[in-house]
Amino acid sequence: MAVRNVINLLRGSVRLEVTGAFPERFLNLCAQRGTAFWGVDWPDSHTLRLTVAWQDRAGLEELGERTGCTVSEAGRKGVPPFLLRFKKRYALLAGLALALLAVCFLGRFVMVVDVEGNEQVPTAVILTELRRLGLRPGVYGPGLNVKDISNEALLRLDDLSWMAVNLHGIRAQVVVREKTPKPEILDETILGDIVSEAAGIVTRVEAWGGDPAVEVGDTVLPGEVLIRGSIRMDPPQYSEREPLWMPVRAMGRVEGRTWRTLTASIPLTAQVKALTGDEKSGWWATILGQRVNFYQNSGIPFERYDKISRTWEADLPGGAPLLVLGRETWRGYETAETAIDPAAAQAMLEERLLARLTQLLGDTGREVSHSFAAAEEDGCLKVTLTAECEEELGRFVPAG
Repeated sequence: MAVRNVINLLRGSVRLEVTGAFPERFLNLCAQRGTAFWGVDWPDSHTLRLTVAWQDRAGLEELGERTGCTVSEAGRKGVPPFLLRFKKRYALLAGLALALLAVCFLGRFVMVVDVEGNEQVPTAVILTELRRLGLRPGVYGPGLNVKDISNEALLRLDDLSWMAVNLHGIRAQVVVREKTPKPEILDETILGDIVSEAAGIVTRVEAWGGDPAVEVGDTVLPGEVLIRGSIRMDPPQYSEREPLWMPVRAMGRVEGRTWRTLTASIPLTAQVKALTGDEKSGWWATILGQRVNFYQNSGIPFERYDKISRTWEADLPGGAPLLVLGRETWRGYETAETAIDPAAAQAMLEERLLARLTQLLGDTGREVSHSFAAAEEDGCLKVTLTAECEEELGRFVPAG
């Protein structure tokens, strides 16, 4: 039933009302002529309603005259009657034809390239490599060899282990998988000691290989050995032999309390912008991913300027950009010296020093307490951070 309704919608139909003394004769003539009809309805004994196909509509008034009946239209349905409305509206017909052509033609071009599955590799890096291989907005989709593009991109992007390119109409879906980083393999054939990187008080000693040279509570200086790269081998009991020392690679963890001092400074004056009133603008457009500038490359006549960009987009169904129109404005300015707020400058330097301390401590250390000291010297604000920390002290040093 649904298929028949779709067919009737495509070929069109007309609802007729036949009025006369003997409307049944009209039905007999339609059957003799081979005109298909359906939906017959009798409102009264002299009125008949029925539906006929659009192509069988012509000539039915003549059959009505032969039977002494009046034939009138009660309604039209389907595609042909709809298109007939535009018979003399040439602009609408042209627009409809262009719209259908755009849907059929532009739907075969890639408008959007989406990358999924990446966390460490930036999306911009992947899109740049795909553009070099020919996959970019505006390219003809059926002309792409997506398998070759995926294989070539994998060869050029070392951090990816798998890639697949799927075309879904105007959208290219790029699914990637990143490589699992190789675990660091410790070469135990390289012998050496673990020495201190900073001065501090030892709070924890874990020796996995080698001989501990310090204990909890000891004070150490930079460069002092914390775990020796050797193991003492005692001789048998009651033997007169001297103990032997076997060289190994020192391994372990030594934590301690340290004090760090960091300093930063900033001038108490800064250069600010003052607009001169000079201005220049130009238009550009991006069609299917290709940019076209409508201004000459005469350069910007200002030594210092700000660039302001505004864009307007015309999107296809689904959000893919078809046309992007933009305007760029360049405004000239000069610089002037002005004083800055010391309190705001100090707060900014303190924030930066704390961020730097966090970076230095990394994942293995933490801050216990800190304090700041600020002073003005030669037109600059100097801020000093003193922090008490708990961190790993040791680092491996190969034997020389």
